[in-house]
Formats: sequence, C-alpha cells, structure tokens
Amino acid sequence: MSWRSSKQDTMVDSTTEAEYIATSDAVKEAVLIKNFIFRLGVVPSITNPVDVYCDNNGAIAQVKEPRSHQLSKHILRHFHLIHEIIERGDVKICKVHTDDNVADPLNKPFPQSKHERHQFYA
Repeated sequence: MSWRSSKQDTMVDSTTEAEYIATSDAVKEAVLIKNFIFRLGVVPSITNPVDVYCDNNGAIAQVKEPRSHQLSKHILRHFHLIHEIIERGDVKICKVHTDDNVADPLNKPFPQSKHERHQFYA
C-alpha cells in the first residue's frame, strides 16, 4: 500500500474528476513500483496486474469506458494514460466500498465504530 497526501495541481468541478485524476496518479505509481520489483527479479507474481482500489463509481466508469464523457472533456490528456496502462494489463481497477476502504481514516473524519472495525486489518 502506498499513500500520500498532496494538493492536486489541477482545478476540478466534481469529486468524480478529482478521484479520476488521483486514480490516474496511483496507476502511474503502481506501474513504476511494479517495474522496479520486476527488474529486481525477486517476486515472480509481479507479472500479474496490480490491483488499484477506488471507491468512486464515476471515476471507475471513466477508467473502464474510455469514450468521451461530456463532463470529462476538459480533463488534461496526460491523465488519460490510465486507459493504455489498463489495456496493457499492468493494472486492474477494483471497486472498494467506502466502509471497507482502509485508506479513509487518512483523509476523512473517522467515527469510532469504523475505527474499531479497521483495527483488525492490521
């Protein structure tokens, strides 16, 4: 798992766009890490696609269907590299329900009940 918090360089109009851009960045980082590990030659299963989890249905739809969406016309082209990476089979985008997203406590308010559920994942 890789996690970082940073301000996006691009202004967006919706959470779907923000999640799409964040997923694009995560996919690029996953490919970088996958290639590094592959070149080390120590993990044979690294040839399988890396699972990248996203909890935004709109962003997942844009990733899986690369046709032009009305709302995504203004997203910069370099974020659309994600489609080529997925077609190559380097990465697979998976839906994670918000309740099961272990990264949420790092960027959202976290109720005690959720904390108690997630502390068993460690």
